[in-house]
Amino acid sequence: MKKLTILLLLFILVGCSLKPQPAGPTTIRLMTHDSFNISEAVLAQFEAETGITVEVFPAGDAGAMLNQAVLAKDEPLADLLYGVDNTFLSRALENDIFIPYRSPELANLADGLKLDPENRALPVDYGDVCLNYDLAWFAEKDLAPPNSLEDLIDPAYANLTVVENPATSSPGLAFLLATISYFGPDGYGEFWQQLVENGVLVTSGWEDAYWGQFSAASDGDRPIVVSYASSPPAEVFFADPPIEAAPTAAVVSDGTCFRQIEFVGILRGTEHEAAAQKLIDFMLGQTFQEDIPLNMFVYPANTQAALPEVFVKHSLLPENPALISPADISANREAWIETWTEIVLR
Repeated sequence: MKKLTILLLLFILVGCSLKPQPAGPTTIRLMTHDSFNISEAVLAQFEAETGITVEVFPAGDAGAMLNQAVLAKDEPLADLLYGVDNTFLSRALENDIFIPYRSPELANLADGLKLDPENRALPVDYGDVCLNYDLAWFAEKDLAPPNSLEDLIDPAYANLTVVENPATSSPGLAFLLATISYFGPDGYGEFWQQLVENGVLVTSGWEDAYWGQFSAASDGDRPIVVSYASSPPAEVFFADPPIEAAPTAAVVSDGTCFRQIEFVGILRGTEHEAAAQKLIDFMLGQTFQEDIPLNMFVYPANTQAALPEVFVKHSLLPENPALISPADISANREAWIETWTEIVLR
């Protein structure tokens, strides 16, 4: 009887040890470009609601981030990737780094932003790269601000424009794509040649163009710059002391702006697919989406998300932005940049 009791106790102990143990807290890694920014309170809300901890992993600019993700696709560096845009989307999809996920929030996203019918990459936000101009400068000179790309090659606008190099700058590439969309692959080169002859200035990146050369934001003497449709509300939001009206405006006439769309996807090979799906749902939901504009100065993809007042009052969106398919961009990007370089820099 004593032996039977001992055996019974052993069976109970073994049975207990075989029962599934409660899972510990889940941590997922979100790989992003360096410009990703969202309120700590918003991420804390997700973590409180789900018990899932989010580790943000900045991985350089969008191109560098994607390169890392492609090189490590067999052993992914994270569970999700945010920030690949429509200029690099085809490369991400061709390398099969994402797994599909049809989020219930897709129903609330603007249809024009959904570029992957298989839902491997889901749109999170968008922004328009546009010409910006210095309102006071044009008023003082009694010269009409530019309203088209053709204006930039008018002798009246000689030596007024600063742009970014498309080989080293995301907005620079976006503006090059706008000119290709507008003038066509056979006509954009002639436009850029005329722009060079009209005294265009080229910088390596947006910071130097805007904060170093643009007359409205620096001691520079260029009153026209390639920037964003959201730059005027940013000028108002960050102004110290506060100002009532933006000192700049964006040119949003047909075909002059290029729309950049940023996506999120679940990286193939993740061990936390269900948790990653929950984070995507949250990123596409109203709380996260309404936090985007004043942190990254782009627009939310969710049509139900309310814009902050400074955006409503001081920003304009182009009704007909330039669009080139991700496949065309992927196939021609390097050739287009090389042609631009030959015309503008050599």
